[in-house]
Amino acid sequence: MMNAPVDLRNSASPNKSASSKSAVLDSQNNPVAIPPMPDYSGRILAYTATGSVIASGLAQDLFPTWMTWTLVAAILWPHIAHQLTRRTFLRNSPRVRQKMLLVDCAIGGGFIGTIGLVVIPSVSVLLMLMFSCLIIGGVRQWFFGTLITGASIGAAISVVGLAPSPYSPLATSVVSILATGCYICVTAFYSHQQARALMMAKTQIQNQREQSIALSHKLSKYLSPQVWQSIFTGERDVRLETQRKKLAVFFSDIKGFTELSEEMEPEALTELLNHYFNEMSEVALKYGGTIDKFVGDSIMIFFGDPTSQGQKQDALSCVSMAIDMRKHMKIMRQKWRSQGIKTPLEIRMGISTGYTTVGNFGAENRMDYTIIGKEVNLASRLESLAEPGEILISYETFSLIKDRIMCRDKGEITVKGFGRPVPIYEVVDFRRDMGPHRSFMEHEHSGFAMYLDSDKITEKERESILSALEDAADRLRREE
Repeated sequence: MMNAPVDLRNSASPNKSASSKSAVLDSQNNPVAIPPMPDYSGRILAYTATGSVIASGLAQDLFPTWMTWTLVAAILWPHIAHQLTRRTFLRNSPRVRQKMLLVDCAIGGGFIGTIGLVVIPSVSVLLMLMFSCLIIGGVRQWFFGTLITGASIGAAISVVGLAPSPYSPLATSVVSILATGCYICVTAFYSHQQARALMMAKTQIQNQREQSIALSHKLSKYLSPQVWQSIFTGERDVRLETQRKKLAVFFSDIKGFTELSEEMEPEALTELLNHYFNEMSEVALKYGGTIDKFVGDSIMIFFGDPTSQGQKQDALSCVSMAIDMRKHMKIMRQKWRSQGIKTPLEIRMGISTGYTTVGNFGAENRMDYTIIGKEVNLASRLESLAEPGEILISYETFSLIKDRIMCRDKGEITVKGFGRPVPIYEVVDFRRDMGPHRSFMEHEHSGFAMYLDSDKITEKERESILSALEDAADRLRREE
């Protein structure tokens, strides 16, 4: 009289063969078969159970002999319904299982009304109908199924005109209960098996998701965080494409690194270089820079892609990062000196602002997200011309940051690709940090180095620093 629980794996494709099988993987990647219980097999089981009730009722003279045709109909209808849903226009109908179940409810309700509401057989058929409705379509399906069943019962009673006969022989009652129990147990078993298999699939999907997240985080180490984020959020597609953008381009390298590489063992040199890159990368990310690449002891960073805060702010962030890197280099140099590295290492930097081509370059199977253009060459040229500890910038950059940062005119230089000499400027410091009220001061000699930024010192740290400075001053006075 009804459908069996739907095979949830095939719910999106009602035309799939009833004999088809699929599988999911368990936590050990072993295939786990989901036992199919399609509507065809379920309907045969339900109508067979109903047919046994009809046969028992006819044998006990509970039902009139003219109802023998209902036994034949119970045997034939599952096959007819199968052909209708597979070979006619119904095969393309959405939610065909739910609609066919409503037809089964109408048939079941008509049967209950026709037999005169005999209690046990009627309740048996009604239980099978409602159980199927709840499993296949939930409360909504159950509600509509109940309405249609009730309407069919009333219509059948009014047409047939039999007086209600609530009692049934013991044999018919037993057959009804056993048939209903068999149907419910079988369908519940398959539902349990499907739920168990789907739970394994969910666990497997969760494990795969966690592995994918872990792998994506590992792969993100090879990309700038901004680029990685734009790819994994779907904002940027991974294909060969470029665009023109106005960016602030930064280059830096370490003055004295070549001499140091001749003095240190490769392992110690690698550790020092990685420490330097790690510290500078944190500074770059703090200001929103996109780290392009590391080449030897050089760093290439740009601002304005994949995200931009506007040309002026991008240039200001780039120069602010360079100033912070210069200050940070003094701290690292003190640490290296305490580790026995006496070669003075200084950072030199160059910044240019202008239109560049940015995007994915390379081949379909190996891409590099980078920038090209004459502004990149200019920034590299400025970095190579800078003195140790110096930041050289182009005029375009100077025009964008001059109201916030003090710069010194350094004249003009000739750069390949530029038709005229290029004016350049040296970054001195933030204007707010100039004069007697500046927040930082630094002093460095052989045997002494100090970098002080009073804005970053807490009250508790202030007392400790003052005590250390007083001890240092007393020791210097005693040794005069």
